[in-house]
Amino acid sequence: MIDSPSLLYEQAYAIHINKPSDDLFYYFDYDERHYSINMEFQHFHTFYEIFMLLDTEASHIIDGTYYPLQKYDMVFLRPALLHKSEYPHGKPRKRLVIDFAVPAANPLLKHSMERIFGLFSAPTPIYRFSADKQQLLFDILNDIFNQGKRLDPVRDFSIHTKFMEFLYTVYEQSRFNIYEPGRLPDTPAFRMYTITAWIHRHYAQEMTLETLADRFNISSCYLSHQFRKVTGFSVINYIQMTRIKNVQQLLLYSDKKITTIAEECGFSSFSQFNRTFNTFCHMSPSKYRSSAK
Repeated sequence: MIDSPSLLYEQAYAIHINKPSDDLFYYFDYDERHYSINMEFQHFHTFYEIFMLLDTEASHIIDGTYYPLQKYDMVFLRPALLHKSEYPHGKPRKRLVIDFAVPAANPLLKHSMERIFGLFSAPTPIYRFSADKQQLLFDILNDIFNQGKRLDPVRDFSIHTKFMEFLYTVYEQSRFNIYEPGRLPDTPAFRMYTITAWIHRHYAQEMTLETLADRFNISSCYLSHQFRKVTGFSVINYIQMTRIKNVQQLLLYSDKKITTIAEECGFSSFSQFNRTFNTFCHMSPSKYRSSAK
């Protein structure tokens, strides 16, 4: 009989190595979160993130798609991927969040690193393992947890090497991943998540409340009411916010002209694009690009 896996946890405990703007950066954040802190809209980072649920029942929304989670599920989020965690009503839920960045690999290791970091680009980047596989991973994370408390002159190097071992172990065990998104219940709320996922895949196309209602064979009035109830946004605001978030990604991660980005993200006119961007970001696209860099 396999014992239940054990992961060390201490509320509000964190391990910091450098800053998010540095080439090498780690932030291990052990804490709990409540329904009241659920984010209004999806966001993205310039670094990698691993979210591990240490409690019962929560979910993650990635590019508009809803993924239910259970205890010890791990969500692997690459930079610039839109996402947010969702906590249900009730008691706070414990979780571990690992934010990190690592320098570009030595050319001799480039192929290996690309394979390992492919974990973050999987179609469904969520990993669920059986208890024996979980314990392999927890042993490494527990070493990092303990190392973070030590006054060791090479502590940072030790944590870095152990975390690389952790990523390699997830990669090795990924063929045993048993997470399956499954079919969401046919309820009004989950129907709205089907529509948000469609918006995130097709935001560059022209779309309105009426065209979405026609596509999903529901009335405009019903869609408007249920969509706002589930997401907190009107359909049009959600579409515009999705477009703007993707504009932000391209401003940060590409050298494309701003006019090209506006067109690729579904804006029919540049003046409309400028107004919308200023409304959501309180600055012009060019200032956002220059200040972020």
